[in-house]
Parts: sequence; C-alpha cells; structure tokens
Amino acid sequence: MPALQLKEDTFETEVLKSDIPVLVDFWAEWCGPCKAIAPVVDELADELSGKVKITKLDVDSAQELAMKYNVMSIPTMMIFKSGEPVDQLVGALPKNQILEKINANL
Repeated sequence: MPALQLKEDTFETEVLKSDIPVLVDFWAEWCGPCKAIAPVVDELADELSGKVKITKLDVDSAQELAMKYNVMSIPTMMIFKSGEPVDQLVGALPKNQILEKINANL
C-alpha cells in the first residue's frame, strides 16, 4: 500500500484532523534524494498501516503549506500528532532512522 498522496485541500482532513499520528513526506518530482527514499516511505506505509498514517505532499503543488511549516530543503519528513508538528527529519535517511523517529512519537 503506497503512501497517501496529499493535496492542499486534503491536508487538513488527512493530517490535522487525523486520530492517529501522521508522517508527511515533503517531496518534489525533480528531487533525486526524494525519489531515492520513496520506496522506503511506501514500505513504512504498508508496515505501519493503522498505527501511523504515512503521506506525501508535493511541495511544488503545495507551496503555501511548505512555507507554513518552514520546509527549507527536501526531503523533509514531519510527524504530526493531534494536528501539531511534533518532530521532523531532513534528508534521505535510512529506513531504521525514520522508523526510530516514528516509534519515538507513537
């Protein structure tokens, strides 16, 4: 099950109003490191289904959201709980580091 593709108009419902933690992968089509970690993000979506919602947001089509959350470089992954960002990871990190960060926020 691949990560859920977000749009600006689904962000509030899927992320801010979610009753489980949400990881948002801020990415772009032209970003090499973003593409490199995409399979890992999809694996996590599969493995953590029901515990954490794994999502992706294209910064090119959602520039206002990227600016609102101060996403300066991509890939940036942000973890939201109860509608608030609680943690973030920047860069193409290995799966175990991403998983550690998610588990620390469950």
